[in-house]
Amino acid sequence: MVFGLVALFPGVASAHEVSGSRLQTPLPLSVLLAGAGVTVASTALWLAVTDRTPAATDGRARSLTVPASVARPLSVAVTALFLAGVASVLVFGFVGRQVAAENVATVFTWPLWFRGLALLALVFGTAWQLLSPWRAIYRGLAWLEGGQFAVLGTYPAALGAWPAVVGFVALVGITENLTVIPRSPRLTGVVVAAYGLAMVAGATLFGTAWLRHADPLGVFYRLFGRVAPLAFDRGERGGYTVSLRSPWTGCLDPFASVSLVVFAIATVYTVSFDGFTETRAYQTVLFDLRGLLGTGPETSILLYVFGLAGFVLTFAAASWAVERLGGSPDRNWVTAARWFAPTVLPIAGAYEVAHNYPYVIRNLGTLVSMSVPGVESVDVLGWLSVSLFWGSQVVLVVAGHVVAVVAAHAVARSRYDSPAAARRGHLPLVVLMIGYTVLSLWIISQPVVG
Repeated sequence: MVFGLVALFPGVASAHEVSGSRLQTPLPLSVLLAGAGVTVASTALWLAVTDRTPAATDGRARSLTVPASVARPLSVAVTALFLAGVASVLVFGFVGRQVAAENVATVFTWPLWFRGLALLALVFGTAWQLLSPWRAIYRGLAWLEGGQFAVLGTYPAALGAWPAVVGFVALVGITENLTVIPRSPRLTGVVVAAYGLAMVAGATLFGTAWLRHADPLGVFYRLFGRVAPLAFDRGERGGYTVSLRSPWTGCLDPFASVSLVVFAIATVYTVSFDGFTETRAYQTVLFDLRGLLGTGPETSILLYVFGLAGFVLTFAAASWAVERLGGSPDRNWVTAARWFAPTVLPIAGAYEVAHNYPYVIRNLGTLVSMSVPGVESVDVLGWLSVSLFWGSQVVLVVAGHVVAVVAAHAVARSRYDSPAAARRGHLPLVVLMIGYTVLSLWIISQPVVG
């Protein structure tokens, strides 16, 4: 049903690029791609030769303690502020001026909520449990009921995170990236209302477990929080201890289910596909396929789903090869996938930042000018040249892949019996990550089309 509805509003929402940019790489593209691939491969080789094992230490260093007297009122204020923002989306989405750049519904929802919180999660860890308007509404209903409730009882373990996977594909992969809905305040309000109703209804049926396992944005931010260099540990009295950690530390623990493996791969694929949709190569493939199949604009959805399936199958094949080369006694590629899938999160996170930080910053300035009387619209990114933006993308993408290689090596060393077995097992992932690196840099090297 969801896919049928979004198919009614096809079109590419090219909202994230530096407008009107046409990229000229400072180096020949072949040299750039080769250099990035060598950087990733050299990192893996250095780890293998030196037998460095980052998993040997958590790498945490306590840096700050936030007392409960500060954390509690601040938490309440932030929750209330975000809830007011979502309420504004529902109000102004329907009654406000139907111009995307001048309506809080479109300015707040897609760039600042969906993408902005993802960027924050990559630095500070997820705050969605605090910010989630659906959790706040459920707490209000629970207060009225006199305690937490679940009409149907326990959340079915067999569902895993599959509802969140479907929700992420429909909400972010298709609705945000492949339809004109983000350009319409009214349709944005409809999407937010439908999303909220699904979450609150599920929580009513299964309690807070539904919000943890089935909320697509909740799972998305939580996975990105694994990469965050800052860790917030809540104390018994409501305060927080903030500590620094290595960016691969949170990627060393396996996923609990295959559904989370698919979700992690979907995050890598979706942000890459989003960038790909802004290229001339994508437009060529799209219209050629439409002519071949005799289909309409919904062909973009078919391309997205087909590509996602390809990414998942490729990672499954790499996991199978890892088990064989690593010499695992049980040779269970599903278990290997659960262990190694978290190591691709730095790749998704780095490209998320590289691709979307101008989009988030630009719209943050727009929201401030809309919300604060007397503040005129300011070009926050006027200083950001195309070459500087492109250079930052390259650095972020390569850094993310290097962190992923370090994490994968650490997992291989902990999973396999000997350094030699770990090196063999790590090899398929190194090849896969070099492929991801080259693909990501090729995408950002392509001229943007409208």
